[in-house]
Amino acid sequence: MRVSYGISTEKMNGLLEELGKTYRICGPRRVGKYIRYGDIQSVEELVYQEKSHFSPKEVFYPIVQTLLYFSENQVRESEMEDEREVILFLRPCDINGIRRLDTLFLRNGGKADNFYQRRREKVKFFLLECAESFETCFCVSMGSNRTDDYEAAFRFGEEGVKAQIHGESALCGRLEGFLAGEKECAFAPEFVTENKKTVAAPDIGHRSLLPGIHDLPMWREFDDHCIGCGGCNTVCITCSCFDTTDVIYHETSRDGERRRAWSSCMLDSYSTMAGGHNVRAKAGDRMRFKVMHKIYDFKVRFGEEHMCVGCGRCDMRCPKEIHFSETVDRLAHEVERLKRGEESL
Repeated sequence: MRVSYGISTEKMNGLLEELGKTYRICGPRRVGKYIRYGDIQSVEELVYQEKSHFSPKEVFYPIVQTLLYFSENQVRESEMEDEREVILFLRPCDINGIRRLDTLFLRNGGKADNFYQRRREKVKFFLLECAESFETCFCVSMGSNRTDDYEAAFRFGEEGVKAQIHGESALCGRLEGFLAGEKECAFAPEFVTENKKTVAAPDIGHRSLLPGIHDLPMWREFDDHCIGCGGCNTVCITCSCFDTTDVIYHETSRDGERRRAWSSCMLDSYSTMAGGHNVRAKAGDRMRFKVMHKIYDFKVRFGEEHMCVGCGRCDMRCPKEIHFSETVDRLAHEVERLKRGEESL
């Protein structure tokens, strides 16, 4: 089913109210000076003209999550605090980014992460049309500017709302029932075809280049420049790293809980092992690890697109104005030099 309607903002608010009776509805909304994903009840709360500062992943992959409760003789898995299905308003790059997360949590090592899976399987996508690029986006370069994976697509504007029902699911049937009788139109979502910023991911090819990449002088420039705050990882839709901690309720008790919390490969503590040895002690080493994971390791391991989807949030977030996109471009240049046997600048 692909039928489209032109409706008023009031009608759209009525739809959100109706769906809100059984679904949790989330989208980008303004929280202080930031645009962050959270619960919405109306079109007026939805920020669709600007790019969100944070990704939608925290809706179904919580920043801090209790996994298990334990006592001396028993372990009990945590329960979900909200069993409702979730409708997420999001852009194509984030839909593609969530698919990267699915690969990491559901198809990595042959066993799905239950705590991720039970939340993720409840998520339904409502596409926010994204026809024009923002300043820091490079989604076209990463091939993540388009998607066909959504229940319905929406275009919001002062003249009202255009809506396209896209599938045959129970949710789509509910949308069709609510919008029946409204004026049909020829709306189909448009997608970004050109970014203001382009990025050329390096063509590394054979693994024999990896030692040379490891030793590139460019990584040392980050040792003093990067402050290791981890902000870039926090806003990234595809970053999945976490720390696990056991919390004991009382000093003499054996009762407690196991929690996992987002972490960052850019933090000094993340790569510190028991005994104090740090396998990536310098910021440049951590930057190399992150960049290579995003544009080489993930693709080699899973045979998919690059892990990075080009949303550009990390470029927006960095307090030192370190641009991931420019780093990838520079690495591509250095890789070509390595192929030609030239020394790096």
